[in-house]
Parts: sequence; structure tokens; C-alpha cells
Amino acid sequence: MHAIFINTYGGPEVMTWTEVPDPTPGPGQVLVRLGVAGVNYMDIGARTTALPGWSLPTALGVEGMGHVTALGDGVRALPVGDRVAWAYHPGSYAELLAIPADSLVKVPDGIADEMAASLMMQGLTANHFTTESYSIKPGDVAVVHAAAGGVGLLLTQMIKARGGSVIGLVSRQEKVAVAKEAGADHVLVSSGGGFEDQVRKLTGGEGADVVYDGGGAPTFRSSQLSLRRHGVHAYYGPFMGIPSLTPMDLPSSILLTYPNVLDHVPDRAALVRRTAEVFDLAATGQLKPHIGGSYALADAAKAHEDIESRRTTGKLLLLP
Repeated sequence: MHAIFINTYGGPEVMTWTEVPDPTPGPGQVLVRLGVAGVNYMDIGARTTALPGWSLPTALGVEGMGHVTALGDGVRALPVGDRVAWAYHPGSYAELLAIPADSLVKVPDGIADEMAASLMMQGLTANHFTTESYSIKPGDVAVVHAAAGGVGLLLTQMIKARGGSVIGLVSRQEKVAVAKEAGADHVLVSSGGGFEDQVRKLTGGEGADVVYDGGGAPTFRSSQLSLRRHGVHAYYGPFMGIPSLTPMDLPSSILLTYPNVLDHVPDRAALVRRTAEVFDLAATGQLKPHIGGSYALADAAKAHEDIESRRTTGKLLLLP
């Protein structure tokens, strides 16, 4: 089989289409033939720097869906031929994967392969943001960074489904229509900070209830200044830069959180329950992932180039 490997950290040019032996599922594992892999900013981080739990050489990717082809000892609940999906398995840019059965969920009938791959990491992230990071209530106002991106579009739809309103931020004028189509009530064009005055104007001077900030260090302070008293700054942009601060720097008694999706699904029961919530929203038409581009798995470097250029919208997928 083939997989996308890196042997050193760097730009997309370090990604190589590498032939490796087929994996064999061990006890508690399932052999899966890849159907669709998702591209995430975590993949960029794994390519450019040493992340906890990763070491070189390594195959990239964490998310995807595929078909069960063989079972390791002790696996009974996932028959051969089942469609399955996963949100986190390092090395997912590969034609075949041996994945722990507890990390897999069945893909419901009616959920297409591309939709399933699009909804795992980013769908669970958006579910985490709108439930546990800050539970969106009717009438709440949320600021969504990168509102035309994969997380941003799903996040906007989930906020609207829960009765909230959305002020979206996008980096380019041509992305405004994409964010509005997902349900954003207002869309501001901003590639950095300085948007807090506009947010406060749109909220009658009060500020937003929550800011979902994936913009990194350049947007960190403006996000905090956009919040009402005791508002929540959900910061998820570590690969875009990590600012430094002291508790006394926090304005308006706001709450700051770094929501890690793995804390949202710490065990199999939570994974199954939360994934079902996401799939149910998709099945009822309340959640419609926007596929911004599909690439051959062997061309994953091109997908990385495109997502880093900020030219893309929605979710990028890799097809074997």
C-alpha cells in the first residue's frame, strides 16, 4: 500500500508518496481500506513541528472514513464490509489502516462517504464548541472566525440550529457569500485584528456572548475586546501562534478556554453519543458540510498548499 509520509519537518515539499507494507490488525483493531480522508489544520501542525505523541518518520492525517476489510482478535461489533469513520487516528493519509475498534463509529445509511469524512473532526469540534465550551442558547450572539472554513461553516450552522446569531469573520471578500449561505447574520472581512469596534456596533455596544477564535495570535486581543462582560473566548488557534498573557490582562471578567476536541470524546460512549448528534443534524438537513475541494491522496501536498494559502473554503478531502 501507499501513504503520505514525512521524514523531516517543513513545507508541503517534505510530503512523499511512499510504498510501505500492508498493516495487519492486532487485537482489538480493525483493518480499514480508506474511502475518504479529511484535511485539517492539525495536519499542517504535524508536518511543520513536533506534536505530542508524534515522531519522525510518520504518515500524516488523522481523520477519515472507509470500509472494514478484516478484524483483529476480539473484535465482534464491526463486521467486514461496514462503513466506518474516525476523528483521530495518526497516519490517516494511507490506503490501508489498522485502527482500534473503539476509535471507530458506524456511518449511518443516508450519510454519504464524503459527508462522513467531512463531519468527524470538524463536526465534533463544532459540537464541542456549541455545547460544552459555551452552550449556545436562543438569542446568544457568537463571533465565528474563519467563517467560510471547514469548522466555521459547520459551527455557524450549529449555532443557528440552537437559536443563536452569528457574526462571521472571513479573510477575503469572495468568501462573504459562502459564510452567509451557511446562515451567518453578519459577515466582516478581516485578516487580522481590529474588528472589535464593528462587533460592538452590531451588538448595541454590549459585545458578543462568545468568540470562537481560530485566528491565532493576530486576532487574540481583538477577540477578547469583542466580548461582553463574562463572555467566553474559545481559542483554538495554537498552530497560528500562541500569545502570552497574565490573568490580569483579561478584559471584562471574560472566561478563556482552549477547547480540545479529545476532551469532548474521552471514551467510546462519548464518541458514539456526540457523533450521533452530528450525524442526526446532517440527516435532518440542519448541517450541510461544504466540500471546498477534492484531491487524489497522492496529491495531498497540493491540498496543503491550497489550505495554507487561505484561498479555499469549506472542507478539503483526499480520495485514494
